[in-house]
Amino acid sequence: MKILIYISLALTLFFTSLLSAQDFKGIATYKSQRKMDIQMDSTQMNDEMQKQMMAMLKKQFEKEFTLDFNKKESLYKEAENLDKPSGMSSGGMVVMVAGDGAGDLLYKNLEENRYATETDLFGKIFLIQDELEQPEWQLEKETKNIGEYTSFKATFKRKVTMSSSMTMTVNSKEEPKEPEVEEIEQTVTAWYTLQIPVKHGPGNYSGLPGLILEISYGTETILCSKIILNPKNGVTIVEPKKGKKVNQEEFEAIMEKKMREMDEQFNSSRHDDGNSIEIRIGG
Repeated sequence: MKILIYISLALTLFFTSLLSAQDFKGIATYKSQRKMDIQMDSTQMNDEMQKQMMAMLKKQFEKEFTLDFNKKESLYKEAENLDKPSGMSSGGMVVMVAGDGAGDLLYKNLEENRYATETDLFGKIFLIQDELEQPEWQLEKETKNIGEYTSFKATFKRKVTMSSSMTMTVNSKEEPKEPEVEEIEQTVTAWYTLQIPVKHGPGNYSGLPGLILEISYGTETILCSKIILNPKNGVTIVEPKKGKKVNQEEFEAIMEKKMREMDEQFNSSRHDDGNSIEIRIGG
């Protein structure tokens, strides 16, 4: 019996070392979903307009991304969609979601512990270059199948600033309501597979002993729907170089300033009109 156990253990270690030694390359497709708690308060938005607005918001938060990866590098980007509009509009209203990452190119180099993101902020291209922050993953015993892959659970906790709701008011004479902001502890849950032994994952997530197939936090879930390993045409990963170079802290300060400017412009113009449409999106 002991001999059988030793042989089994040796074979397991042998095949694990073979997997780790392979030059894994591939393309993973992910889909994002977000649960939305939306309240619409308006005397001028009829049922049809509300349905259109709900459909547009749902489409905005359901996107598809691709992750091109090898052992060392990865490139994460939104999948091309010819039907994708530049903004959302209904009944004369146009809704733009700022800072949602649409159109970003996110390059990660795990060997050099750094990343580069090319992003468009209101028509200006920025290149964010900074070090990767690796969370303190807690590896759990729980497993589940995602497609044909056996996946293991991992979690970590982080502090995030959350708004109780996002309020969107169009053509209102009333002062906008400030959403309540609080800092909470959020649990991020990942599911990774050892069958693809690369430390990559969607978005900024990485550092587990296998490819991350699912990430969930708050109301957001990103789930892998398709994987192509060692594609015939290979995998091309090109680090983005375009845009004004900043680090993450500098970019966040620029984005916050731009958002304040937009709020001021909106508030100064909204007093000239008399109709009100308000949308609350619970976080």
